Amino acid sequence: AFRRLPGIFQSTKKLVLNERAGRARTLEFIRQNAANGLSVANLVAGLSSVLCSLNREYHHSCWLLLVGFLLDLADGAVARRLDACSALGAKLDDFADFTTFGLATALLLQPRGVLDGLLAIAYVMAVFTRLCFFSSAGIPFTYRGLPCPYASSLLAGTFLLTAGNVTLLRVTAIVMILFMVDRGFYPHDKVLESQLWKKVVYAGGVAAVLFSPAAVASVYCLAWSTSYIVFPFAVWSCKS
Repeated sequence: AFRRLPGIFQSTKKLVLNERAGRARTLEFIRQNAANGLSVANLVAGLSSVLCSLNREYHHSCWLLLVGFLLDLADGAVARRLDACSALGAKLDDFADFTTFGLATALLLQPRGVLDGLLAIAYVMAVFTRLCFFSSAGIPFTYRGLPCPYASSLLAGTFLLTAGNVTLLRVTAIVMILFMVDRGFYPHDKVLESQLWKKVVYAGGVAAVLFSPAAVASVYCLAWSTSYIVFPFAVWSCKS
C-alpha cells in the first residue's frame, strides 16, 4: 500500500496542475474575448432592433438602440483595460456599429416613398463613411466627424420623447448626417476611463435605460448625446 502512495501523489499533482492550466486558459480566453462579447451583444441588439422596426415595434427598437449605445461605450473601454485589442475585434466592432447605428437607426425614419428611402440610404452611407474612411489624422484622442452611436442615441431619444414624430425625426436625421460627414474633430469618448463624473453619467444612463420610464430615459440620453454633439471639447474632452 505504501508503494502506491507516490503514484497517487503524482496523479493528484498532475490533476491539480492540469486543472490550474485549464483555469488559466479559460481566464485568458475570457480576457481576450470580453470586448468581442460586448460587440456581439451590440450586434444582436442591432439585429433585434431591425426586426422590431420591420414589425413596426419602433418603441422597442429605440430601447434596443439605447442599449447598443451603452454596450458600444463599454466595448472599447473593456478592450483597452484588458489589453485585448485585435484586428478581429476592430472589424467585429465596426460591423456591429454599422448594423446598430446605421441600418437599425435608419429604419426609425420609416421610409415609405422614394424621398424617404433616399434619406434612409443617405443616413446608412453617412455611417458607412464615418466608420470606414474617417481617421484621426494622427491627432491622439480625437475622432473626425461625429461618432455614429451619439447620432443614433439622439434619434432614439427624439423618437421616444416625441412619440414618433416622423417629420421631426427626419429633420434631425439630416442634421446628424451633416455632423457625421463633416471632418470636424470630436474628442475620443473614453467615458469609462476618465473622470469620475463621466463614469457616473454612464451609470446613470444604464439605470435610466434599464429601470426608468421612457420619458426619463429619453430625456437623459437626449441630454447626454446633445451635450457631446454641441459642446464636445468644452465638456467631454478626455482628461484622464
